[in-house]
Order: sequence, then C-alpha cells, then structure tokens
Amino acid sequence: MKLRMLTITTAAVLAAAASGRTPAANEVVIGDIDDMSGVYADVEGAAGVEAIRMAIADFGGTVLGRKITVLTADHQNKPDIGATKFREWADQNGLNVLLGGSNTGVNIAMSKVAGVKKVPFFVIGAAGASLTNEDCTAYTVHYVYDTTSLANGTATAMVAAGGKTWFYLTADYAFGTQLQNAASKVVEAHGGKNLGAVRVPLGAADFSSFLLQAQASGAQVLGLSNAGADFSNSLKAANEFGITKTMRPAALLAFDTDINSLGLQTAQGLYLTTGFYWDLNPDTRAFGKRFFAKINRMPTMDQAGVYSATLTYLKAVKAAGTTDSDKVMAELKRMRINDMFARDGYIRADGVMVHEMYVMQVKTPQESKYPWDFYKVVRRMPGEEAFGPITGLCPLAPAPK
Repeated sequence: MKLRMLTITTAAVLAAAASGRTPAANEVVIGDIDDMSGVYADVEGAAGVEAIRMAIADFGGTVLGRKITVLTADHQNKPDIGATKFREWADQNGLNVLLGGSNTGVNIAMSKVAGVKKVPFFVIGAAGASLTNEDCTAYTVHYVYDTTSLANGTATAMVAAGGKTWFYLTADYAFGTQLQNAASKVVEAHGGKNLGAVRVPLGAADFSSFLLQAQASGAQVLGLSNAGADFSNSLKAANEFGITKTMRPAALLAFDTDINSLGLQTAQGLYLTTGFYWDLNPDTRAFGKRFFAKINRMPTMDQAGVYSATLTYLKAVKAAGTTDSDKVMAELKRMRINDMFARDGYIRADGVMVHEMYVMQVKTPQESKYPWDFYKVVRRMPGEEAFGPITGLCPLAPAPK
C-alpha cells in the first residue's frame, strides 16, 4: 500500500509540473502518458518515468546540443483524456515524441492523434495488435509486446502441456477482446477448443460470478485475458474459491509485479510470455539492480521497455541530425536495436518492433533462491515467430505475396 501511495503521489506531482509549461527552443521534449493511479499503475506508471529519466541521463542529458525534458500525465484509463493531452502537448508544448503506457483503448485514441500531428508515438504498455494493423499510422511504433506475441507464447505452451479446452475471463475493452481473440486462434490452430468467455469490467471488485461461469464451462484452462491488478485479483480469487484445483490458469499478460503481489505459493506453475526479465543475463541484471536501487523493486518488461525506447529514439535523433518526425521515423526503421532489452531488434514497416520473446514458467517457492527469482525459461521465441508475419491489415505494410 505504501508503494502504491508513493506511485500515485509522484505521478500527481509530475503531472502537475507538466501542465501549462512552455518549451524552450533549445529543448527536446519527451512525453509520457500512462495510467499513474489505476489498475495498471505498477506496470509502468511513475516507476516508468524514472526509467525514462535513467535513459536520458545515460544518453548524456542532451541531444543535438539541446536539453532533453520530460512531460508526464495520467490518462486515468480514459481515451479522451489521453488524446486531449497528446494534442495539447503537440500544439502548445513542443512535443517531439510520445511514450504511451498501458490501456489499448487509450493508445488507439492517441495513435490517431500521432497520425494527425505527425509526432512519433512509441506504444509501450498497450498490447492490442490492431495498433500496428487496422489502427496503424506512419508514426506509431509498437515496442514491447502485442496480443499476437503474447498468445503465440502462452497459449501454445499451455496447449502443448495438455490444456486443450479453454474458457476466458476477458477485460471488457479493446485489449481484452484482442487478447482473447489471439489466444483463441492459437488454441484452435493447435487442436484445442474454446468453450466460452465472460467479459469483466476494468477494475472489478468482485470476480466470484465470473469465475463461477468459468468453472461451469468444464474447461481445463482458465484464460486470464486481463492484466495488472485485474489479473492479480482474479487469480487470487480463483485460488481462494478452489477453482485452480480443477482449472489451470493461463497468464496471457503478467508482470513481475503481479507475481510479487501474488506470491510464489499462489503463482507457481503459471506459464506466461515476456519481452524482458531482469535475471536473464548480465546486462539485464545490471539494469535491474540499478532500477532496484531507485525504486526498491525489479523492473517490469514495460519499465525496461520504456528505458530502451527512450534510448532508441534519442539515438535515431542523433543519427538523423534532426528532430524532424519523418526523418527520425525513417532512421528508426533503418536501425537495429541492441541494448539490455533487445538483441538485433528492428522496426517493421507496420510499426512492430520485432525482437525475441520468452515463454516463462513461474518457479515454486522451493526453486526460488533469492528475492525476485521468479521465472525459469521454457522457450526463447525468435521475433519473427513471436510477432508473426505482416498481416496486410496496415495500409503501410502490404502482406507478402
């Protein structure tokens, strides 16, 4: 509770500082619009702002001789708030690039603004693959994961482990629908069956009626097509009601912070897919320890991703010799991304940042040897396998013939 209150307070101070600000001509302005106080606040949130500041400091604090500054705002999981703040910053605050946090619905609204205002927009925390399909723009980059890569990892692993029949608890907005649809296709492609789903309001206080519907389906797998506090609370409730004794939960989007909240006793055995884990290699461990020293917890993949995206944008600006959006976007799509987050990552014509993803299984309490030692690697998925081929749904990227 103390951590969450600190997160909310920090976000409020940052957002207040950003309002009404007039940029100097010698600044490069980075904006971050995210859920700072709701169900996704721990996924990126105020700690993600600290990751952005870490990246700026590591880059040297300036680019092209201009100081780098940061604006932040809480979109409160409301598309109109996110879109309005983006337009305001583009029109009045000299915004050069936007980093978008959790909530697919909000990010779809902000992506439309990116297309109109011609401001590069890095989607960090939102998963909906429509952002690089039917909702794509020439200025949108989907950086960390999408519903396609999440489903290709977790659903494939669950079916291979014997979970053939599925019922979904689905967040009742664009993200949940797209994640359920992606998982359903993977399940059927591997010979499984989808027995049904129930839509759950964002931030639901009581999951009992939804879980009873899932239990009544007779499905082997409880597909949790939600995230953040909703994921943690629904899995806790499923465990308390004994539903996990007859159904195997599948974490279609889960984070280190969720596992820490749940505890290994509850989360053990879960399959999940991630784009980053602090304990993968020496580079991820070095970043994780630096982040822990500031925030007192290990970074989620979104917090690692927003650090990487900030560096990637600044490198592109330096290489292009300008903040001109079209020239920066062209540079972004030429460059290869190599840092603690991605190895040989690249941005496709449709805006997907293609990089390796990891199918993980949560350790038992006995297997965990130290704090935040949560996962064992089940499989490494090459980026092309994880994100799949270009679909042709984005007008900027026709499907290969």
